[in-house]
Amino acid sequence: MSKYLYIAEKPSVAAEFAKALKRSTKRYDGYVESEEAVFTWCVGHLVTMSYPDRYDERMKRWSLETLPFIPEQFLYEVIPSVSKQFKIVKTLLNRKDISRIYVCTDSGREGEYIYRLVEQMAGVSGKERRRVWIDSQTEEEILRGIETAKDLSEYDNLGASAYLRAKEDYLMGINFSRLLTLKYGNTLANYLRKDRTVISVGRVMTCVLGMVVRREREIREFVKTPFYRIVSTICLGGGTFEGEWRAVEGSSYYGQPILFKDNGFLKKEDAEKFVELLKMPEPMEITVDQVERRQEKKNPPLLYNLAELQNDCSRMFKISPDETLRIVQELYEKKLVTYPRTDARVLSTAVAKVIDKNIRGLGKYEPAAVFAEEILREKRFVGLAKTRYVNDKAITDHYAIIPTGQGMAALSGLSQTSRKVYHVIVGRFLSIFYPAAVYKKISVATKRKVQALSKEESFFSSFKVLVEEGYLKVADRFYGRKKQEGKEESAKAEDGSVDGQGGYGPEGETFMRQASTLKKGMVLPVETFAIREGETSPPKR
Repeated sequence: MSKYLYIAEKPSVAAEFAKALKRSTKRYDGYVESEEAVFTWCVGHLVTMSYPDRYDERMKRWSLETLPFIPEQFLYEVIPSVSKQFKIVKTLLNRKDISRIYVCTDSGREGEYIYRLVEQMAGVSGKERRRVWIDSQTEEEILRGIETAKDLSEYDNLGASAYLRAKEDYLMGINFSRLLTLKYGNTLANYLRKDRTVISVGRVMTCVLGMVVRREREIREFVKTPFYRIVSTICLGGGTFEGEWRAVEGSSYYGQPILFKDNGFLKKEDAEKFVELLKMPEPMEITVDQVERRQEKKNPPLLYNLAELQNDCSRMFKISPDETLRIVQELYEKKLVTYPRTDARVLSTAVAKVIDKNIRGLGKYEPAAVFAEEILREKRFVGLAKTRYVNDKAITDHYAIIPTGQGMAALSGLSQTSRKVYHVIVGRFLSIFYPAAVYKKISVATKRKVQALSKEESFFSSFKVLVEEGYLKVADRFYGRKKQEGKEESAKAEDGSVDGQGGYGPEGETFMRQASTLKKGMVLPVETFAIREGETSPPKR
């Protein structure tokens, strides 16, 4: 009787396929088998590209005479440490009773490359091969992947791109590492006081190293520039707000070289002179010149792809991109999230149609339960396909990383950091089912007639308050935000400029009510004109 062979990347994944197919298996060395099927695994890479000395003994010795090294035919070999598993897999692939091979390695370029190298070295021929392409390791997704598996030839272009990338990495690493080591290795070794030094070159790492070095040079060569801004404290109702002076067109200082940008002075004495001029004549008053009122919406962010998740985890949890990938791969293998190696930040139309399954599953995750219940009760998932979070054209291999709503039993066995990463993935996912946050924003321009200069000098203020929380109530729960967005945004300004006032809650709303009474031509008392000292900052590492 013929059997089907399922070949995965890891033993745990092979076990999930056997479990999903409900096969009663018997364990052997390197595989498990039932009456209908055989399940085996690759334990990562089993085959690799050969070193140059396999081509020519002379290549053992690094020499400029043997460069560039560009073979017409590339050689491959089994990795010695996993040769036993390769022999097992090779035997199974070529077993006479195996009529069909299901390729179940990770659904991506690297997974494709892992299998094709094994098949190439094993000399497989005359077998039907089908590619299982899945987005998560849930039982229903595995069964769907098997049912819809296409002939392996449908993925030949993906396989070709994997081979090409590997050859590019190989040729760049071999040739440039040897060239630069031969040219500059001794000089570097002498500088480092070592016997010898190898200069490693790689397609990715060398570019990243270059960026790090350039940024570090910018930081070390950076010279701080002090500056002095002028701020007015304007009275309104029972409170005050600040206005920032700018040398706009019509100002006595417009375009003057003594300025730092258009909102400060390079020397403190110039700032002090200007403040004294601003204080005259008394009483100190300022006139409202322009008032602009508008609503501002902030939509929930797009879903996570791997790069965005790595950025956030680095910022929030201080873990490396590699550690984030390891964690999200673990979450994927435990059925908690979808496939991690994706560059898409949206969902497919097909997934959007059944997204309520993911939401229902999250009802079992305590931090998400109240939101999942609300989304389902109010049917907020209906019409998701028409939003910016669904776009089939923006998806190459896989859609964004989202929680599957399954695998909750595995959470207790995860590390604290892994649980945190899962937590933020869930929070980002739930956010897309909530409306935009709505802010009320008021921008005010005021003018002060400076008698000694016979000119009017302009001050600018802006106020923002949250009036509709929208998706931020999810963000507050999952990201621990303290509703300080107005302050966070203003702190980003390189020159230290800030919004006049912003806020949330009763105090912010009270001030906005007072600010809403502002009209052009109103004359307001000024409590003081002050100097704010600051200095430019170097780029961040």
